[in-house]
Amino acid sequence: MSLARRPALAGAYATFVLFTAFAGQFWRNLLGWWGFGAAVAIVVVGGILLIAHVRPRWIWRRTPKSTLAFLLLAVLSLAWSFYPGATALGLAILFVTTFAAVALVLCLPWSRIIASLASAIKWILALSITFELWVAVFVREPLLPNFPDFEVTGEKLPMAFYWSRGLLLHGGPIEGIVASRNLLGMVSLLGLIVFGCLLAAGSMRRAPGISWLVVSGLVFALTRSSTIILVAALVAVVLVFAMWTRRVGAGHRRKVYWTAAGVVAASVALLLVSWNLLLQLFGKGEDLTGRTDIWASVIDLAQQRPIAGWGYVGYWVPWVEPFKELAVRKGVTYLQAHNAWLDIWMQLGVLGLIAFVAIVIGALWRSWFLAVDQPRDAAGRPLPYSAASLLPLLVLFALLGQSLAESRLLIEIGWLLLIAIAWATKRRQWTNDPLPAEPRPARSHAVALAEPPAPAPPSAPPAPAPPGPSASPA
Repeated sequence: MSLARRPALAGAYATFVLFTAFAGQFWRNLLGWWGFGAAVAIVVVGGILLIAHVRPRWIWRRTPKSTLAFLLLAVLSLAWSFYPGATALGLAILFVTTFAAVALVLCLPWSRIIASLASAIKWILALSITFELWVAVFVREPLLPNFPDFEVTGEKLPMAFYWSRGLLLHGGPIEGIVASRNLLGMVSLLGLIVFGCLLAAGSMRRAPGISWLVVSGLVFALTRSSTIILVAALVAVVLVFAMWTRRVGAGHRRKVYWTAAGVVAASVALLLVSWNLLLQLFGKGEDLTGRTDIWASVIDLAQQRPIAGWGYVGYWVPWVEPFKELAVRKGVTYLQAHNAWLDIWMQLGVLGLIAFVAIVIGALWRSWFLAVDQPRDAAGRPLPYSAASLLPLLVLFALLGQSLAESRLLIEIGWLLLIAIAWATKRRQWTNDPLPAEPRPARSHAVALAEPPAPAPPSAPPAPAPPGPSASPA
């Protein structure tokens, strides 16, 4: 294969990885577990070939130690796991997802990763609209998966078992190819973030950028996901504070941080006072669609083994205790705690929570200063801010907001993006490499989010560290 085609192949691989991480249920519904296994095999083999071809340089001091600590603890939990077989299966999935994320970060520039993320989101949104239109026009009734992993009887099945409810022409809610309106809503929210940042940074042509923003907004509205609406509000608040921090400069950030603390305190107080009103506004019952019962059951389990947990499992497996009857609602067995933090506490105890919090805080710390510190060139001269440098921060807060009502931060696309952001910001935190101000005019039609700066001449002084912390968490 020619050298010119290898970057394109690497980009196609990255898009496939991200698409599969987003839409694993699509492969399972369309092709069954064997088809999904084939997709995972492509991810693994492709990652091995990519690393073998690129041979990336390993820099130990720029490796997030918290990720390694979490993986080590998950492996060690085999020794005390209540369900060792399920733990072994969960570890395999965890390591495949982590390997895919790290392979992308080590072998591809940030610009290529973001371009592939945008492509994966485009594919999911376009296929979801097409799929829902086909179900609404031709099927005209709820559609089951091609390979259901449950027994189909003559009795009426819970709607949660269906791939699509066929409600597109009724204004939703729609589930898309991912078979979940919450997940599809999250994909559309990430589309608003990614396309918005690319468009504002000049890294995406205006007409396509606006078109995909409209598509993302339309799908976001059609999902009718209360959870993702609240997550979107959180992302909007974070964006306002990040832009304000940029405006006041490095020497006047204290008032921004004090205001942020006040907003958090006021939000908590408002939540406590107006809880019932918010439930009515979003059409939720007092049990938050069964979440409070699930949380109570998970907390009870976690308190029985508070230090090291019951053993890592990731996505719950329904054929082992204590997951068989742990979260059953209206005939549906749910396979997550609907809260990533409670899930980790139950699975790996306080030790797991500490390791997981370290990953999140490290990624947040570096993403925040990447977003608000003014970039500089190789000679230390300030460069214009770029909307693109906001992208990791906004994506990360979207994932964290979702983690309060879903456990997807621990699996598939949630874990992959968390690890990718943690590793990418750690490996490049003291350079301007991840996200420059503007794309080069000659490459206006390409995504140029992460064009590395031109090498300085031999006589140029080394670039000073940008303002911000002198060290960052693991």
